[in-house]
Amino acid sequence: MRSRLTKLATALVTLFIVSLVVYSLQELLPGDPAIAILGEQATPETIAAVRADLALDDPYLVRYVAWLGDALQFDLGRSYRTGFPVVEEIVNRLPITLELMILAQVIALGIAIPLGTLAAYRAKSRFDRTITGAAFGLVSVPEFVLGLLLIYYLALGLGLFPATGWVPLTQSPAQNLHHALLPALTMALPVAPVYQRLLRSDMTATLQEDYITMAQSKGLSTSHILFRHALRPSSFSLVTLAGINTGRLIGGSVIVEVLFAAPGIGQLMVQSIFLRDFIMLQGTVIFVAAAYILVNSLVDVAYGFIDPRVRYQDA
Repeated sequence: MRSRLTKLATALVTLFIVSLVVYSLQELLPGDPAIAILGEQATPETIAAVRADLALDDPYLVRYVAWLGDALQFDLGRSYRTGFPVVEEIVNRLPITLELMILAQVIALGIAIPLGTLAAYRAKSRFDRTITGAAFGLVSVPEFVLGLLLIYYLALGLGLFPATGWVPLTQSPAQNLHHALLPALTMALPVAPVYQRLLRSDMTATLQEDYITMAQSKGLSTSHILFRHALRPSSFSLVTLAGINTGRLIGGSVIVEVLFAAPGIGQLMVQSIFLRDFIMLQGTVIFVAAAYILVNSLVDVAYGFIDPRVRYQDA
């Protein structure tokens, strides 16, 4: 119980520090933040209106406390470019980012778990060495390069997928999956080798345990031993890394969403930078940070369901 409270306190402190840094972004801008938002051609009247709206004449800590209080009530301000509330824009684009993230995790785990399990079972074999070499090669390819290669070969070359664009899930689930698969694959392929190598390492050690030898002596099939007895205790580190990567994929989808013209939160962040929409940028960054911390907290809770020893230790 004490460890969980400590983790919760750590998460809250981390989120507070992130919010402080994020709000300080406009303070670090050279010149007047109102001019940076409106541009050099803004009239003195509009500049004065923005300064009054943002309370820029108030002390920094007073403005930060007011902004933090609004943020705790899910009010992240209103965009000066679109006029829409920041929370509304995030909610509208969140399903696209979540779909890409979930689909990428499913693809990555779908590749990594069987390959990692077989590589551990056939450790140091030609199959293991081949998978290891392919994994190192795939990890070394930057995400944007991989995306361009997939667009060139699978979209433009073979015509299997659309190169860009997006179809909402509510409009056509089949077309939506067709558009989402290529960007999700771009996000999944660099992650899958890391999952595979981690699972292979942990399962190799698990297969040396006495209870595995006992299961083999009972005449159980190899697949039953691998996927029923060895996979679960070997997935502890995999779940940790998957949880960390879940938060990373939410924020790391910026390149992929821009590359494939997917209107998610990542594309919203980039548009906010180019449009100098700092209020929207602050809102999206703090949302991604909060999502990252929340996911990692959920991973800590999931440990007890994966490995009963964690529950016994907490008890």
